[in-house]
Amino acid sequence: MSRPPCCRRVRGTPAALAFGPEGPRLPVKEGITLRLDEFEALRLADLEGLYHETAARRMGVSRPTFGRIVASARRKVAEFLVLGKALRIEGVPGPAVQARETTCSHCHLRRPGGGAPRAGCPRCGRHASTKLAPPEDTP
Repeated sequence: MSRPPCCRRVRGTPAALAFGPEGPRLPVKEGITLRLDEFEALRLADLEGLYHETAARRMGVSRPTFGRIVASARRKVAEFLVLGKALRIEGVPGPAVQARETTCSHCHLRRPGGGAPRAGCPRCGRHASTKLAPPEDTP
């Protein structure tokens, strides 16, 4: 059984949620779903031109994880462009997704706002001991 994915910070929002081929000779085939974290990885790496290490820190994931996310996103966008498939972006953040909090894994202090995972805890001062976690009232 695989580990559940860690929380990923997404700051950009798509201008549109669906894209498709246009014209009478391009029939819409089965669609491709681009996850919101993949959208954010493309935005950071390709639009903003950030190095993977910097972009991974912004998303709150490791550099290898960021590399896998952006590779998956690029593969899906290439499939969309080359094969003329429809593209949907799913997972647009709503109030439940944006309401994150930081929990220190050492002293278990809970703070609202979802601060940076590498920031030190105000109670115990440990670095790299905080993690993003969803609020308790969300499933």
